[in-house]
Amino acid sequence: MKRIQLLLTLTLIVLAQSSMAQFRKYSNEFLNIGAGARGLAMGGAQVATVSDGTAGYWNPAGLVNVKDNPQLNLMHAEYFAGIGKYDYGSLILPLKDNKRVLGLSLLRFAVDDIPNTIFLVEPDGTINFSNIQTFSSADYAFLVSLAQEKNLRNGKKINGGINAKVIHRKAGSFASAWGFGFDAGIQMSGNRWKIGIAARDVTTTFNAWSFSLTDKMREVFYVTQNEIPVKSTELTAPRLITGGAYNFKLSKSLSLLTELNLDFTFDGRRNTVLSTDFASIDPKLGLEASWKDVLFVRAGINNFQRALDDDDITNTSKVWIYQPSVGTGFRISNVQIDYAFTNLANQSNPLYTHVFSLRADLKKKEKK
Repeated sequence: MKRIQLLLTLTLIVLAQSSMAQFRKYSNEFLNIGAGARGLAMGGAQVATVSDGTAGYWNPAGLVNVKDNPQLNLMHAEYFAGIGKYDYGSLILPLKDNKRVLGLSLLRFAVDDIPNTIFLVEPDGTINFSNIQTFSSADYAFLVSLAQEKNLRNGKKINGGINAKVIHRKAGSFASAWGFGFDAGIQMSGNRWKIGIAARDVTTTFNAWSFSLTDKMREVFYVTQNEIPVKSTELTAPRLITGGAYNFKLSKSLSLLTELNLDFTFDGRRNTVLSTDFASIDPKLGLEASWKDVLFVRAGINNFQRALDDDDITNTSKVWIYQPSVGTGFRISNVQIDYAFTNLANQSNPLYTHVFSLRADLKKKEKK
């Protein structure tokens, strides 16, 4: 318990200090997409109830619910008609005492066939489309998670977890970055309620960029009066996600899980429900109806923003927009398959994406 109190104290100190520094907004945004069709279908409201291998992403404290057998999680999604591909995989390894868990997670977001138009214009000013080449941009994150549980009195328990993450970003052959950071989280649970806190990038996460440009590229940048990039460091500010959940028992076989999360960012004002100079708050709400813990139906809503009303010709009136999501899932023996249908922007933009994920408990062979 003292370790968890110390972790929370250090987290709050770092958050307070980081709020006064200048960070680049929306850095490493591929790490904010999500993991697993269950979490995406519930609008990202996961910090209190996540209990499978995707907890390495949402809240590492939830990994302690994986017991006895290793667990494999896989997810694939394609964005913008296949232009962007997003993949997630994790392998969770419970340790011998079943109170500690080790998790390994890998995320990848990639966009292929990006046109490189640096040499589109010839020195004499003519346009030569044959000079256009393509390149790929890919972002990777590797997470190593460690979680531990502690039983309290009256049937309550508290879990704690931490992530160490390595980030690699690459744009063609001319730009790449390496980064490193930490996440931490706790979960408390009672009979039907749960509380979760996840602190991401608690010590700030940095990306050190380096560029490899040919002399010809540098010449084009100079002639066109574009800035020639040099080595740089990109910082990601800490963020704090809090959540509470309650499981309503509707009948002997049917239950309804509800979870509300509040996502706090500390890098200045954002377009969220509550926005101040110190912090911005983005709420997330998720629902999951479960029948005999075998069949699941889910829904969620998040990403509330104020935007210009498309029906207002004066471009002065604003309306609230949001991002909805729905999904389902079913479990057969030690395998669970989940599906999510989620909107990438808001309810007025039909950029919906199908997301599938697989969870498999890798049962160990029994000794003869």
